[in-house]
Amino acid sequence: MKLHIDIEKKLGAFSLQVKADVSGERTGIFGESGSGKSTLVHLLSGVMKPGVGEIRLDDEILFSSSRKINIPPEKRRIAIVFQQAMLFPHLSVKANLLYGYKRCRPEHRRIKPEALIELLKLQPLLPRGVENLSGGEKQRVALGRAILANPRLLLMDEPLSALDDQLRFQIIPYLRSVSEEFRIPYLFISHSLTEMQLMAERIVELRNGHCIDETTPEELARKKMAQSPGGYLNLIRLADPANCNGLFAYRWGQNTLLISAGQPQGESLFELSSREIILFKKHPEAISARNLLECRVTEMFDSEGRVGVVLSVQGEKLVAEIVRSAALELDITPGSTLFAAIKASSFRRLG
Repeated sequence: MKLHIDIEKKLGAFSLQVKADVSGERTGIFGESGSGKSTLVHLLSGVMKPGVGEIRLDDEILFSSSRKINIPPEKRRIAIVFQQAMLFPHLSVKANLLYGYKRCRPEHRRIKPEALIELLKLQPLLPRGVENLSGGEKQRVALGRAILANPRLLLMDEPLSALDDQLRFQIIPYLRSVSEEFRIPYLFISHSLTEMQLMAERIVELRNGHCIDETTPEELARKKMAQSPGGYLNLIRLADPANCNGLFAYRWGQNTLLISAGQPQGESLFELSSREIILFKKHPEAISARNLLECRVTEMFDSEGRVGVVLSVQGEKLVAEIVRSAALELDITPGSTLFAAIKASSFRRLG
């Protein structure tokens, strides 16, 4: 997928001016509230008309002020999943799912309803009314309805922000698996760094209606480390939990981590803040933290006066965050050997 955007739109005192060339299957649009993310979604879908400029998807011009082209929304084959599911309340789950499919031209119907229903595990929900669904179930149905419209581009406008943490991270695997299974490129819009790390390969960052950066999730996480409430968020997939003196011992590559978070659920994704990792130059004689890992420093980076220390732990990666004076006092440089201490309570289960 190749998307060319060069547009301007004024909405009262707010002005959106975005110039970007987006390519790839999984792209994130990142920015704080009021940065213009939802406005951009409306302009790309055709719900709203730009003032001037051009939008081109692959080889087709969707909008051009100079050529007087403005393809209507229903002909753009761009589907949207909104923050709220916005299902049709008078239709069953099955009828909602098939709404876009029935209106899709036969030559574009490459996704079969049965395959999508199985992937999203929607079979038990088909006869139910949408008012009898949980928030997570509604979002799965909304995603299914959008995909069955057989779009060439999917826009997901903060689709997880109305869900609690538990539901949010239950839905993410469905979002990724649908894209991978049916090869539908998407733009994932969010203000969450964690969601960007999980959902995007490339990121367009907006601020005050302007595109200020085109980057990767890793580069964005590093740049935002100092100002983010959680610092750099390490996303760690752990497996094979076992009870261990009131804690749970998980396998992390060749390492074992002791965690106190919740009941074990087989393979799980955890979040660990860079600020929860304490670094030692030498092996401490005694420490209350249940995890003490010998590490090698592979890289260091700056983030507004803070120092990110990239650690290799028997082939696995962690990022710790320290102040510059600590880095100087400990004489930390790439190649240094350190010991990282992490409390068992520092890990947050995501799903």
